Amino acid sequence: MRQAMLEDEFRDFQYSVSMTTRKPRPGEVNGRDYYFVSKAEFEDNIKNDQMLEYARYVDNYYGTPLKYVNQTLDEGRDVLLEIEVNGARQVREKCPDGVFIFLTPPDLGELRQRIEKRGTDDEATIDKRMDKAAAEIKMMAHYDYAVVNDQVDLAVQRIEKIIESEHLRVDRVLDRYEKMIGAVK
Repeated sequence: MRQAMLEDEFRDFQYSVSMTTRKPRPGEVNGRDYYFVSKAEFEDNIKNDQMLEYARYVDNYYGTPLKYVNQTLDEGRDVLLEIEVNGARQVREKCPDGVFIFLTPPDLGELRQRIEKRGTDDEATIDKRMDKAAAEIKMMAHYDYAVVNDQVDLAVQRIEKIIESEHLRVDRVLDRYEKMIGAVK
């Protein structure tokens, strides 16, 4: 999903690379897929308020480094965060104007098949992931939108439409037009 969202060079948003203490999966690249760090380094980032959000998920830390997000927003670009529900709650507290999209599998059976197909987790870890997914789905009501990730291309199109619609909301463009009218007087 992430790769499909970033393939179009004309999209004016950036994907925020998360930081994690988990080990890289085959083919993952540090700095592209995640910043893979030690537990001590991650905890230093927390202590120094360098994380927009963070959480423990299936025995590892995951989080969003604050510096990159702030730089990108200062450039006037949107930032996509791929985070779990506790992280989203933290971001909503810090960024109430953010747009929160819950990406959900078609059903839990499909999710289990996707995780098993990766071949990177043992049965106990898969069970933990499934329990976590079920708990997260219950939190969907705290999001602005829900997109079913049944077919990647369709899910990407739905997310693009949400982003485009959010850019057209009156409360997001009103200042620009009020300045335009003020300049005419």
